[in-house]
Amino acid sequence: MLSADVATRTSKVETDLKELARDVVRRATAGGATAAEAVVHDGSEFSTVVRLGEVETLKEAGSHAMGLRVFFGKRAASTHTSDFSAEGVRQLVEGALALAKLTSEDPHAGLPEPDLLGFVSGDLQLYFDDVYSLPTEERIARARRAEAAALSADPRIRNSEGGSFDAANNHKVMVNSLGFAGEYKTSYCSLAAVPVAQVDDRSMQRDFWFTVARTLRKLESPEHVGRVAAERTLRRLGARKVKTARVPVIFDPMVARSLLDTIAQAVNGDAIYRGASFLAGKLGQRIAGENITVIDDGAMPGGFGTSPFDDEGVPTQRTTVIERGILKSYLLNTYTARKLGLKTTGNAARGLAGNPGISSGNFFLQPGTRSPRKIIADLRQGLYVTEFLGFGVNLVTGDYSRGASGLWIENGEPAFPVEEITVAGNLRDMLHNISEIGSDLEFRGSTAAPTLRIEGMTVAGE
Repeated sequence: MLSADVATRTSKVETDLKELARDVVRRATAGGATAAEAVVHDGSEFSTVVRLGEVETLKEAGSHAMGLRVFFGKRAASTHTSDFSAEGVRQLVEGALALAKLTSEDPHAGLPEPDLLGFVSGDLQLYFDDVYSLPTEERIARARRAEAAALSADPRIRNSEGGSFDAANNHKVMVNSLGFAGEYKTSYCSLAAVPVAQVDDRSMQRDFWFTVARTLRKLESPEHVGRVAAERTLRRLGARKVKTARVPVIFDPMVARSLLDTIAQAVNGDAIYRGASFLAGKLGQRIAGENITVIDDGAMPGGFGTSPFDDEGVPTQRTTVIERGILKSYLLNTYTARKLGLKTTGNAARGLAGNPGISSGNFFLQPGTRSPRKIIADLRQGLYVTEFLGFGVNLVTGDYSRGASGLWIENGEPAFPVEEITVAGNLRDMLHNISEIGSDLEFRGSTAAPTLRIEGMTVAGE
């Protein structure tokens, strides 16, 4: 619990930030802007890395910054500053006003319509005081324990790239000239271990594991993180190439979510109106198998992609992007919605400067009913991918080719680890060829997917 003095100081800071944002908007409109929007961030972060028991890095910092976007009709410009002094605020406002007069008109520019503004009410479980309740020594101790658990798991674990502990909190305020004023706070903490295994001078492998949460209470124990990191590393020892073949490929959840990230990019309104996505013009059409339903939920309590409003002041929402294989919605902000003749989905995202882009909220593939173990057991021969390397996806054509490593499966059992291979296909086919969806959906970030089995992919090796 916060003490009375701390609670009073916290309340005053929040009030000051909101009043600062309101004042900046008032100054902009008084200076001639037809519309204005201010965003203020105030936060702190902590990070430490322990390697072989010794503290290698330690960082603790606080920061605040403010951004202003102004409009003169259909002309827009933005500025930002970390200087909250009277002179800093004056330069922020005057700079934005001067820049806006020099920019070109864009018929789709502008703030959202007033009736679209608002925020999700209720506790979205985004902020917890306990993230910053640990003393520095205890944070370091947790990182040290995670690394120690990995190092002691097996004598083949001979080195480490470290154990780490991170924590952060942030307070965000947004105010615009249409009367919108909103704010929220977030917290975050994580713990990770990256061990290195070696059996001789030539065979060396590394892998990792991590846990992340809004509150300390939901973090996995350091010992669990270390053990899983060691297991993932050890299973890579002795990896080799395989002969090129066309086989079923199973995506581990950690790599399956990268496929979901690609889908999110393909339904991004910016890519759609530019014709830079293979899903442009496909609304209402079948683009995947009937077993595929993809959701974007920016209002899911406790989610890493959750917020009460987007970066234009529009309430976040739950959007069904793909329903039983049918493309139902793109992800849109106000600008792209106007370009496409649609309605924003509350997915505007931006930094302190520039016009809003688009970001997914909590983007996920609805899980199936089968366990990963059963999905693997049914595979006579194929690849279980545990890591992708690099990025080789063409969103326009759908061509998909990525370096990978993982486990070769024979008769439902892991036969040997593989590396230096490429997994290739086309997203159009891949979305139709997902034959199995696991029951193991788990969020370790804002994008999540369960285990997937995709038929007929090319694994290129020897």
